Amino acid sequence: MHAALASGLIFTAFLHFCFGQVPFLGPCPEMHTMSDFETNKYLGKWYEAERYFSVFEFAGKCVSANYTVGEDGRLTITNKQTSSLTGIQSTMEGEVRLEERMDSSKLNVRFPSLPVWHLAVLIDAPYWILETDYENYSVVWSCTNFGLFSTRNAWILTRARYPTLEVMEQAYGVIDRNAISRAYFIRTDQNNCPEKY
Repeated sequence: MHAALASGLIFTAFLHFCFGQVPFLGPCPEMHTMSDFETNKYLGKWYEAERYFSVFEFAGKCVSANYTVGEDGRLTITNKQTSSLTGIQSTMEGEVRLEERMDSSKLNVRFPSLPVWHLAVLIDAPYWILETDYENYSVVWSCTNFGLFSTRNAWILTRARYPTLEVMEQAYGVIDRNAISRAYFIRTDQNNCPEKY
């Protein structure tokens, strides 16, 4: 029984690792998310400006995320990207859940449509909005503890496909205040993208 449980935990950790978060020694650091988060103001399209490396976004360009509320009141996310290697466009649908109270920016996201493993439907990934002004930028953090190590991811999202330097400096300010390493960020290619993206 213990062996089966241990195998399950190892497999779950493997899935989280393979979904692309960067591994670090030690537990997840303390992060302070914004208070009085307004979900309705966050809805709509965001473009990915920079991100930590992730397998499911490998060689991805033209990455965007669109947040909507369905007729059933559920918050959903639609991620789109184009492979810079093959030119193939892909879409990934996700479900967004509040981790705490209604005005919390600590969210969980799951992607039942991930094609790699059918067990992906079982995994909720932390998706914490550290800060956003709703109109220009958003800094998002994700971290999962696995005992002696943790896996981490971070994104800078912007409303404009080509954000100004001023907007990026605001986002970098959030990153620096939260002691998130800039060394792991990769700039997302947003050039020559399909109009619908």
